[in-house]
Amino acid sequence: MSKQNQWIAGINAVWSALQNDHEHVREVLIEAGAKNPRLLEIETQARRLAIDVRRVATQALDGASGGVRHQGAIARYVAAHTWSENELQGLVEGAEGRALLLILDGVQDPHNLGACLRSAAAAGVTAVVIPKDKSVQVNATVRKTSAGAADSIPVVQVTNLARSMKELQQLGVWLYGLAGDVGDPLYKLDLRGNVGLVLGGEADGLRRLTRETCDGLVSIPMPGAAGTGVESLNVSVAAGVTLFEAVRQRSST
Repeated sequence: MSKQNQWIAGINAVWSALQNDHEHVREVLIEAGAKNPRLLEIETQARRLAIDVRRVATQALDGASGGVRHQGAIARYVAAHTWSENELQGLVEGAEGRALLLILDGVQDPHNLGACLRSAAAAGVTAVVIPKDKSVQVNATVRKTSAGAADSIPVVQVTNLARSMKELQQLGVWLYGLAGDVGDPLYKLDLRGNVGLVLGGEADGLRRLTRETCDGLVSIPMPGAAGTGVESLNVSVAAGVTLFEAVRQRSST
């Protein structure tokens, strides 16, 4: 996994880092005078783990968090919990024929990526795959929005998304891209084996090469959309719908 120095902000993000990856937390800053019991829990847990804790002024938290709403807690973190693309094959093989991947093609909004990671963690995905370019990366805002999911599931950054998709297909993973009203309805698919669900970015959806690499294109039926001007779902909502359809199918086998 690649490493970098960063601050993570927010009660859930800091707590998750302490619970799931405390070896990479170097210090925790807590708002001086704060009485929130969850901040006290964070302080107690950090001290129990022998991590430096400092009480500082709100202005210091504002500056270190880079404008992210911190809720009175930030932590200096020295490892971005993202995975190398070379590890993707091992993750798929380790799922023993039931790999569930979420592949995001160019999601730009950190809040959307964080929400996608949160749904992915709840669905028990094998990994989330994102491109290194033309996509938001796992930053402080993503960590906060994901409510800890960024630390609990593999987030794999790849250099060439289409190439990585082809490699996944060679491993026996079927890739289905969501493309508006194109293709079969989602609920007709068999999502019980090795499956990758491919979603595009907020503005343009799936890029041409990504779309062409998919084994099939599918849509989410929206019977109430006619006449409302609603043409598509937000990417994080669509991710939740598709992932939990896979969960529903897999829970019945």
